[in-house]
Amino acid sequence: MDLDLDERTLAFRDEARAWLAANVPKEPLASFDTAEGFEQHRAWEAELAEAQWSVVSWPAEFGGRDASLLEWVVFEEEYYRAGAPGRVSQNGIFMLAPTLFSHGTDEQRHRVLPKMARGEEIWAQAWSEPEAGSDIAALRSMAVRTEGGWLLSGQKTWSSRAAFADRAFGLFRSDPESKRHKGLTYFMVDLRAPGVQVRPIRQLDGEPGFAEIFLDEVFVPDADVIGEPGEGWRVAMTTANNERGLSLRSPGRFLAAADRLLALWRRQGGPAALGERVADAWIGARAYQLYTFGTVTRLAEGGELGPESSVNKLFWSHLDVALHETALDLLGPVAEVREDWLDGWLFSLAGPIYGGTDQIQRNTVAERLLGLPRGDR
Repeated sequence: MDLDLDERTLAFRDEARAWLAANVPKEPLASFDTAEGFEQHRAWEAELAEAQWSVVSWPAEFGGRDASLLEWVVFEEEYYRAGAPGRVSQNGIFMLAPTLFSHGTDEQRHRVLPKMARGEEIWAQAWSEPEAGSDIAALRSMAVRTEGGWLLSGQKTWSSRAAFADRAFGLFRSDPESKRHKGLTYFMVDLRAPGVQVRPIRQLDGEPGFAEIFLDEVFVPDADVIGEPGEGWRVAMTTANNERGLSLRSPGRFLAAADRLLALWRRQGGPAALGERVADAWIGARAYQLYTFGTVTRLAEGGELGPESSVNKLFWSHLDVALHETALDLLGPVAEVREDWLDGWLFSLAGPIYGGTDQIQRNTVAERLLGLPRGDR
């Protein structure tokens, strides 16, 4: 792994840095968990796409720059360093898009990806169900064959971005006799289709960061099935590995937060024990950066994201919590009115849950990486 950037990558970095410096909004956008903020963020996605910064690693025909994975990591570092808005389209561009590149058809890619890149279609993640949270294989929502497609029925919950999103992706049981991982099919669903009802779930701050999705014989054409019917679990693992591994939590996010934490420590100091925690957070962010460079190198040489993404997910989710808890302890009572750190801390608490709980990740590490026997469940 060579940590020295070549001339092409340095030129790419400088171009990204200059564009972000000139175009990142001077004032923060409203929260994308509100209707107003959602549309502001959608407009920002369109602005990024117009300059070809929305999806830099995608092929140019879909709105990207054909950038390498290393260049994507560099861009993400510049993006977070510039304090650019959060990506309201992240479910689509970071999770569904890799799935379409791996398992979708040419027709699906040309129909879906350009609109996704421009923010014209924002995607919700429709995985969890009331009886199937981290254990997605226990899902009960059904897909029944009909002429030209499928009729979907059931309930999804804790669906990120669903309150205002246009479409959703998720798994449904297409074989009523199947159990667990068998007989599942991966669908894309129009959230405005007849038979769909979206009920926002309000968080403690009153904003609907999630929603429940109810489906009553919702028609989905065959063209919106990703992969083969009944093979949805295999397809979904591409989505899950990207959520836990490389794309959803780029090092840039933690590098920027660690630098802010270090600046906070330098301004006001504190007990030595807190100084050690600041150092640990800074080292953790750099360690995650180096790990990601290693992953990029492996993928560039033909490797794949596999169960080791569970180790990655465990690391970054706990790094996020520790980093923000350290900031709140440094601030003391003032932390309650410092939304920049308080909001980040509240969000970090979800890290050990979404994308598969810590318990699920540890089971994966034990069974698939360490070769330990599967315990009774």
